Amino acid sequence: MKAKRQHLLVIRLSAMGDVAMTVPVLKILLDAYPELKITVLTKGFFGPIFDGLDNVSIHVADVSGKHKGIYGLWKLYRELRTLKLDGVADLHNVLRSNILKQFFRLTGIPFAQIDKGRKEKKALTASKGKVFSQLKTTHQRYVDVFAQLGYPFSLPSTNFLEKRKVSNNTSKIIGNNSKKWLGIAPFAAYSGKMYPFGLMDKVVSGLEETNQYKIFLFGGGPKEKELLETLETKHKDCLSLVGKLSFKEELALISNLDLMLSMDSGNAHLAALFGIPTVTLWGVTHPYAGFYPYGQDANNALVSDRNTYPLIPTSIYGNKVPQGYENVMATIDPNDVLKKVTLLLNA
Repeated sequence: MKAKRQHLLVIRLSAMGDVAMTVPVLKILLDAYPELKITVLTKGFFGPIFDGLDNVSIHVADVSGKHKGIYGLWKLYRELRTLKLDGVADLHNVLRSNILKQFFRLTGIPFAQIDKGRKEKKALTASKGKVFSQLKTTHQRYVDVFAQLGYPFSLPSTNFLEKRKVSNNTSKIIGNNSKKWLGIAPFAAYSGKMYPFGLMDKVVSGLEETNQYKIFLFGGGPKEKELLETLETKHKDCLSLVGKLSFKEELALISNLDLMLSMDSGNAHLAALFGIPTVTLWGVTHPYAGFYPYGQDANNALVSDRNTYPLIPTSIYGNKVPQGYENVMATIDPNDVLKKVTLLLNA
């Protein structure tokens, strides 16, 4: 008699980068256990990130609408119960998922949660008694959750998604050219991990002088749109994509880049999914916290000067900037950024 196919729910809401980091883990999990079926509970906008993963479907969590509050989470739980789940992997471990955990206890369905390593992260970001050492990666923390559910596997350094086809709409917008494609995502959720825009302008100027690259600018929102359009106007072969492509189209374009230059933010993780060389710039955060993009060379990270600013990292997410640390990223020389980018592009 053929064994019943196992069906796991994976919970990961929150920020785009955190969600993107689940993808290589799920890909490798399914490579190891191809009989598994996975349903990912996440925001509807993030659905295209999981395109190309066999046996993976999305269940949308509308946490601002019908799934808001305790009653909304009960409704969500009742929806999830109809999926006939065999286990739940909570890769988020926040109030919402802990409430869902209590509901799932009523059924006896195994429920495993991520250990976020709060204690060691607190030590890493402490202003006194700081323990500056590499922590377990978020990818490995995700892997550990599945091991709790009875699905152990190892995490190789390379296992990427295939490139996606660029849409006709995208082709019309970007035009035809034989130059190498460089993506630049100069923004982040917090100012503490965002490179000064004037210095990024210098990087773009240096790239422009080579006349070798087509530069695509990624961002979102009216303010970012306005800033990126100033770069587009000022520099040839520089194109802002804000408001011009759907998220699915952006992902396809990212998968075909020759390189991505990003902050410690979501776009770095999106590029890493496809094995695109990704140069990341770090401010008050640091790769040691475990959020480094999957499969990327550690040398592709350019970090702010810890000799001048020894409290780095001051926070895990970049939202805590001590007085006097507002300009830490100015210690990353734009010439060093330019050298790193051109070195990888011409490798």
